[in-house]
Amino acid sequence: MKYTVIIEEGRESGYVAYAPALRGCVSQGETKEDVLRSIKEAMETYVEALIEDRLPVPTEVGTDTVELEVVT
Repeated sequence: MKYTVIIEEGRESGYVAYAPALRGCVSQGETKEDVLRSIKEAMETYVEALIEDRLPVPTEVGTDTVELEVVT
């Protein structure tokens, strides 16, 4: 399964990453590489828990990702 992951700079330091399709699945790391490793592990654990609990695993079917510039 593939999911979109959003990476943002932390407020104080490092980076925060989250997967919008997996609500509440968030991780952090000092570098982008750290946060990517960490969010991947969190996502795998999240999906495994859903499967173990026999709950539906979210998908991103029909999702488009675009960047828009807002001019003020």
